Amino acid sequence: MNDRDQKIDRLLRSAAQAHEEVPAAMPFGFDTRVAALWRAQEEATTIGLTHLIRAVALIAVAVIAVAAAGTYREATATRDTDEPFGNEYVIADSAIQTELLQ
Repeated sequence: MNDRDQKIDRLLRSAAQAHEEVPAAMPFGFDTRVAALWRAQEEATTIGLTHLIRAVALIAVAVIAVAAAGTYREATATRDTDEPFGNEYVIADSAIQTELLQ
């Protein structure tokens, strides 16, 4: 027998001689520590998610504001106060000139 077999035999004989069964129990305060770590990790994740949602919402509001301002500016720039359909004549004239030049 080699050295490894002797060690295994000695370990198995020692285990066979043990009569007292030790109940499996968690160390004192283990469940409290696990709950505290879990709660801290959950709060960190929630805070990160809240910051992400807030940033996305602020960017969306900024894009909506810029789009609304651009739409308003274009609407006021192209509005002809004297004649509500003034651009129709310009479009028709441009189309006629384009056809004549071809």
